[in-house]
Amino acid sequence: MYIIIVGAGAIGTSFIDIAVREKNNIVVIEMDSTRAKEISSKYDITVLNADATSLETMHDAEAERADALIATTSDDATNLMIISIGEDLKVPSLVSIVNDKGHVDFFRKLGAHVMENPEEVIANHLYNTVKRPRVKDFTPLNGGAQVFRSTITAKSKITGKSLRECGRRGLIPASILIVSIAREDKTMIPSGDTVVQPGDLITVFSSSRINDELIEKLTG
Repeated sequence: MYIIIVGAGAIGTSFIDIAVREKNNIVVIEMDSTRAKEISSKYDITVLNADATSLETMHDAEAERADALIATTSDDATNLMIISIGEDLKVPSLVSIVNDKGHVDFFRKLGAHVMENPEEVIANHLYNTVKRPRVKDFTPLNGGAQVFRSTITAKSKITGKSLRECGRRGLIPASILIVSIAREDKTMIPSGDTVVQPGDLITVFSSSRINDELIEKLTG
């Protein structure tokens, strides 16, 4: 893929790391000359020390042939201008950091995929790691939905029971779906007849915010 990444801060650099590992063709646009030099010396990629809100810069980056444009600056107005130019140039995939939740709709109207306030996402992830040590890979989704993984213990209320029985007895509410179960190096998509065993690593989708009582009931 041909990807243009705007901004080489912490988040932008993380994108660059991933994109380079996946052997994509990358152009980075960074206003800060020191940062631009650091990225240029670290990676074998094209780095433009320029203003990404300029149409001329986007032409220099050959945005017309880009598969994706990713805006990662800390300023929503800048990101919005970049995404707007990307839309005008018909870049197929537009992605942006949005620092203020109140600005999300502006980006979505331009067809951009958004990552809301990444610092808040990281803070929530760290908090949930401390508060719920048995829960792994906790991911909040839009509308209050959540996805997480957790290992079942012998004390769990659902251990030794089929998922159908757990649902019938109210141990797993209708808002919860166990998407997969990893057991002895094998991962399965469970059915209603699947019996939960100690040591199972379950991947859970919850359509609403899950509370500590339910997590305790699930994991033990």
